[in-house]
Amino acid sequence: MKSLRKTHLLIKIISIRILDLPRPINISLWWNYGSLLGLFLFIQIITGVILSTHYVSDTKLAFLSLVHIRRDVNWGWILHSAHINGASFFMLFIYVHIARGIYYRSFLIKETWNTGVSIFILAIATAFMGYVLPWGQIRFWGATVITNIFSAIPYIGKQLVEWLWGGFSVANPTLNRFFIIHFIMPFIIVFMVILHLIFLHKNGSKNPIGVNSNRDRILFHLYFRIKDIIGFLTATLFFLIIILLRPSVLIDPENFLEANILATPTHIQPEWYFLWLYAILRSIPNKLGGVIALLFAIFILYIPRWFCIKKSARRFCPPIKILFFIEINSWFILSWIGMCPVEEPFISIGQFFTIFYFLYFIAYQIVFRFWYKIQL
Repeated sequence: MKSLRKTHLLIKIISIRILDLPRPINISLWWNYGSLLGLFLFIQIITGVILSTHYVSDTKLAFLSLVHIRRDVNWGWILHSAHINGASFFMLFIYVHIARGIYYRSFLIKETWNTGVSIFILAIATAFMGYVLPWGQIRFWGATVITNIFSAIPYIGKQLVEWLWGGFSVANPTLNRFFIIHFIMPFIIVFMVILHLIFLHKNGSKNPIGVNSNRDRILFHLYFRIKDIIGFLTATLFFLIIILLRPSVLIDPENFLEANILATPTHIQPEWYFLWLYAILRSIPNKLGGVIALLFAIFILYIPRWFCIKKSARRFCPPIKILFFIEINSWFILSWIGMCPVEEPFISIGQFFTIFYFLYFIAYQIVFRFWYKIQL
């Protein structure tokens, strides 16, 4: 009883501290996506836990168990649709959240930015594990292709892949491992989110003009709480439209077929939120080079804050804004290339925009430092 009272008191203190946290008065709609990510993380955990009570992690029964969930379990169809499409909404919002952080230089807040990037990496791993679980045709072959890239690691690559598979191919042990990891990872993400919020509370939020003044701050409650509620209602409306009217709009049609290890699809592609990474992977002719580029494309997000001049954070730099929007366009083009067959001119286009994706982070530092010097 005493432990329950202490827990209730701790939750009350944390909630009061969050509500009383002063926030910059001029933060805009782009700052709502952090709270929306919390909402959809909660949806993913709740629907995932319920679905796990009916899912069978067996290669012979996994596909049929999902058919059972959608057809026989009460409200199973809406839970399954909410979980699949909730992953797309979560990844969409995390991309917008990261883009906003880069545009407004939130990476200058070291701890908050690093924990945020770590959450992104964990979300990618979790989404990939969950992508394989329904055991559809594209999902099985996608898992085979992606896990096999680790064989490019010198000396230990082959052994590492066999250890990951639990055998000599993607089979029942692989599915069991992916299911267990997929179930555990969201709770690790929750822990990282708590750290993210603690550092956010400690360091405060950036704002559009980069001026951190206590005179231009107001309490989180009531103004920002209402903005978050409006964001929740708007996002939930679009979410319900998708899961009730077009639940399969983001699913590859071949995933409605059970995995067949004897029939390779003519064109293998991942979910839409992995297409840009897939395009970078296949843009490098060398297998090991493609793996390094794939990993570096994610971990490069830790780098921007190391080179930026912190005292110049308030300076408006138009060339940086232009570079940012060019980078966003390159992300969309890489996502489109990921859906195209591996042939010309798509190979050359993918290689060009892969190079530009990495050059952006170098050009950012060069242009920003040059602009800072001429403005002195």
